[in-house]
Amino acid sequence: QAMALSFLMYPVLRSLALQAHSAVTGSYVPGTHSVAFINCLNEQIAKDIARAIMDKKLAACVNILPKSSTLYFWKGEIEESTEILLLVKTRTSKISELSSYVRSIHPFEIPEIISLPIDQGNPFYFKWLEESMAGD
Repeated sequence: QAMALSFLMYPVLRSLALQAHSAVTGSYVPGTHSVAFINCLNEQIAKDIARAIMDKKLAACVNILPKSSTLYFWKGEIEESTEILLLVKTRTSKISELSSYVRSIHPFEIPEIISLPIDQGNPFYFKWLEESMAGD
């Protein structure tokens, strides 16, 4: 039981340790933040999901990219459609909550919700990300 609890606490403890290290050293710890990619059927759905994500403070910023053509397998067949892509900038520790929330509101049966950790970047931008998501 203690093992299960420590496993469940690991993301929280890791996040706190990374924040403490960052505060003490003033440096960015790679992987503290992530970019999540979420596909949407059209611009209205994309805006609605982006706004919902922001309202819940699950991200500091969401970019809505213009239509792109998409090819994918669905039920054994190659499908083609147009989609709008959201780029969601958030804390890596929020990815699980973000994914659960988006799945609960997204109209797709299996929405694309994937993330990549941010390795490096502008330290002032990362500070802004933290400040924008503070108070939750």
